Amino acid sequence: MFKINENYLYLNDSYLFSKIANKVEQFKFTNPGADLIRLGIGDVTLPLPSSVIKAIHTSAEEMGSRETFKGYGPDQGYSFLRDKIVEIDYLRRGVEISPDEIFISDGSKSDTGNISDILGEDNVVAITNPVYPVYLDTTIMRIGPSNKILLLECEENNGFLPQLPEGQVDIVYLCYPNNPTGTVMTKTELKRWVDWALENESLILFDAAYEAYIQDENIPKSIYEIENAKQCAIEFRSFSKNAGFTGLRCSYTVVPKLLKTRLTNGSEISLNNLWNRRQSTKFNGTPYIVQRAAEATYTTEGQIEVRELVSYYMKNANIIRNGLINKGWIVFGGENSPYVWMKCPKGLNSWDFFDHLLNKCHIVGTPGVGFGSKGQGYFRLTAFNSLEKTIEAVERITTY
Repeated sequence: MFKINENYLYLNDSYLFSKIANKVEQFKFTNPGADLIRLGIGDVTLPLPSSVIKAIHTSAEEMGSRETFKGYGPDQGYSFLRDKIVEIDYLRRGVEISPDEIFISDGSKSDTGNISDILGEDNVVAITNPVYPVYLDTTIMRIGPSNKILLLECEENNGFLPQLPEGQVDIVYLCYPNNPTGTVMTKTELKRWVDWALENESLILFDAAYEAYIQDENIPKSIYEIENAKQCAIEFRSFSKNAGFTGLRCSYTVVPKLLKTRLTNGSEISLNNLWNRRQSTKFNGTPYIVQRAAEATYTTEGQIEVRELVSYYMKNANIIRNGLINKGWIVFGGENSPYVWMKCPKGLNSWDFFDHLLNKCHIVGTPGVGFGSKGQGYFRLTAFNSLEKTIEAVERITTY
């Protein structure tokens, strides 16, 4: 009889946000007139920027002509987009990245999970706790609930920042600004991790999906702002939250050519080449129309529109943060991130507080324990609803 990958059996019965969706549907069934405000899943609500819409229309018209039709694109993505990424996301911040180190994809969620395809199963993998579920779930899918998975505890008393691991760790996932806690790392803190990785010949998988929300100029937007990080880190970025591409799907991953490791025979191999081989085999590329849409975010008009989108959501984050603080609750994040991480009041656990907000205030959030055991007793709210709904949500919470 054929076999399955039994590692899947070690996962939770359902993905965190699927469980939330089911609970919300049950609530709506028994409360059909309830006016729900969703501050749970990190999905944007504002429409796409006008520059992006124009690019979609123009490129769609191109697809209707024999002369300008595009089929399969380059494996790594079109040069018109990769060149803009190099110029605006990196060179303007003093970071030298070449276009052939950039791989256009359909989402950071995909790439942060799929990157394990080029990594060996014997690696010890460190993952923060609490954490965005994809890192842990995809690792378990690959190697099972192994002693090769090390959870780095991020607690209130250490500012929800992980401590450097003791003993040998081969790979570590870092996400900053962090999902779910909204915390950030200073250059000094991030340099400690880069120095550690170089000393231990370890790999950092750095998820920078929320870098556009950093307001403090002293906080690095890229791990490559740290000296020698190109020798130890892969960076993931997305257009989803800064430009509203959650429905279009476009992201990119940077795999520096300086990033190498040794084979069992002692020879060196480039991870850039390996990831290129993986992508060319398993991925047929992000659609031309979507890449043209992403390119539009780098125009003068597009850059202004993206900043306006980010500013809009950060205003929401500020409203949530200040409202909860004024109520006397303990709050983290919301200053350089669209996520507000709060301590559940009255000693409630995460799911009890979820039910409390849902039933008493008709507000949907995300239980902190869904991100890991160290999230128990905490709760995440997102800034991705409308300004009006955000104000109303805070009023409901603070007056219930």
